[in-house]
Amino acid sequence: MQMRSRLSVALLLATSAASAAFAAQSQAVNPKLKNPAALVEQAPATYRARIETSQGVFVIDAHREWAPLAADRFYNLVKNGFYNDARFFRVLSGFMAQFGLNGDPDVQRAWMLAGLPDEPTKQSNMRGFVSFARESSPNSRYTMVFINYKDNSYLDSEGFPPFGQVVAGMEIVDKLYSGYGRTHMPDQRRITSEGNAYLSAEYPKLDYIRRATIESSPRAR
Repeated sequence: MQMRSRLSVALLLATSAASAAFAAQSQAVNPKLKNPAALVEQAPATYRARIETSQGVFVIDAHREWAPLAADRFYNLVKNGFYNDARFFRVLSGFMAQFGLNGDPDVQRAWMLAGLPDEPTKQSNMRGFVSFARESSPNSRYTMVFINYKDNSYLDSEGFPPFGQVVAGMEIVDKLYSGYGRTHMPDQRRITSEGNAYLSAEYPKLDYIRRATIESSPRAR
């Protein structure tokens, strides 16, 4: 009887701890992230985003004049913590590395209809340049971003205007895990509906963003 009592107490404590951890995680989510209409601040003309990953740090230098809508969206998402703990879920050697689906399904669902209007391409999708991903339909860029591994300039005419460039740490981007390749990529619909729980269980080797923060560009100081 005493052993059962101890087991019951241990189970209760474990359950309470798990509940507390889940509650703390939920409270940690910036409430603005569930309201795209609240994240419309205009970005500075130039700014830098420091991306701390499981492989190391890289820095994106963003230019509003290249693609203002994209630069503003990325600025707001980074500033408010949207990309923290996001996985690099589509890394294709010799092509690109893609990230930008939030690990919390409730947060990601809020952005699915927050597409950006298409805008002209002023820079080319060369190695190290950064663009928002889009679907085949118009005005379908929302949160997903990719970094070009090579000259992908054929994308310039397909609605992928770069808004920034990796100016430090491209060797870190090159090291992101690409072992799942094209044949075993995560299902984006399941990422949207199940979040990081799905990715952690079925794609544990994916690299991820520990934290993304905004830094001013040296030219803006």
